[in-house]
Amino acid sequence: MKKCLSGLVTLAIAIFTTSASYASEVKITPVGSHDGEFCARDRALIFEDPNGTRLLFDAGQTVAGGQDKRLGNINVVLLSHVHGDHLGDRRISTVNAGKCAKPEANEDVTPSSNTVDIAVAKQAKIVVGSEMASFLAHKVEASGGNPDSVKLVRFGASVDVGGVKITTVPAVHSNGLSGEFIEGELGENLETAGLTAYVGPPTGYILTFSNGLVVYLSGDTGVTAEQETVVRNQYSASLAVINIGDTYTTGPKEAAYVINELIQPTSAIASHANEAATQDGIVVPGTKTDLFIQATDVPVYVPLSGKTMEFDEVGQCIAGCQELAK
Repeated sequence: MKKCLSGLVTLAIAIFTTSASYASEVKITPVGSHDGEFCARDRALIFEDPNGTRLLFDAGQTVAGGQDKRLGNINVVLLSHVHGDHLGDRRISTVNAGKCAKPEANEDVTPSSNTVDIAVAKQAKIVVGSEMASFLAHKVEASGGNPDSVKLVRFGASVDVGGVKITTVPAVHSNGLSGEFIEGELGENLETAGLTAYVGPPTGYILTFSNGLVVYLSGDTGVTAEQETVVRNQYSASLAVINIGDTYTTGPKEAAYVINELIQPTSAIASHANEAATQDGIVVPGTKTDLFIQATDVPVYVPLSGKTMEFDEVGQCIAGCQELAK
């Protein structure tokens, strides 16, 4: 009888453990300028695979360098393009400094960058597409890191890092490198002439996590054919993080078209709104973020800094999200 009960207990534990492993979620934590808000310069997101692998996307200006306690362990740094608000020409010194509409990001980190400083401090790999890789490898080495930690993944190719498959996809945007990031006379001449250096096209990403969740990171982009042919048809992304800022990227209506007609994911996360989108964690009516939510057919979640969202394998948010009324 005791052996029978012991066997049943062992079986129950095994079933519970197996079920728990299949129920594991991907955690997504925004790292913005102001706690609990979605602010004008917010870009950075941390993705944590169920197996513990952690990826930082577009550190930008709202992460206080490699010593920012909000980061924790970082295994991979992803960068969509080298504009200062993504690569990080300056950064905040402390959280909640300044206003949500105009955070105090007054710490100049050129000619290095916030991205490179974080990657070196965390001994993380950097994964990018195009000629950005050689430029970043030089910067990493100059900062005392290992240049081989920078990985080039050409468009259409993939690399597995810590059990997460990282695929690069095209983005349509400019990708000029400011002379501020270039040492010596060349950088000075570019600044004087009002020119930028060419480092190849910008990058979008497809992330395939160990629980099966497929996430599209648009970076800064306009509408592209690949959002249907690659993101939807080839990879079947069920969660899309898409820029909505307008003027420099897709606006709220254009982004809604991409979600509704081209990608058709289960859920979407708004990004790069270039506005104080929330107050006390609530979306401000009439903002671009509000317009995007109203125009989109699927649930839209707002990346409130420090608030972790959890997504299952089909892109449904099962914790930490509050779907907003339409």
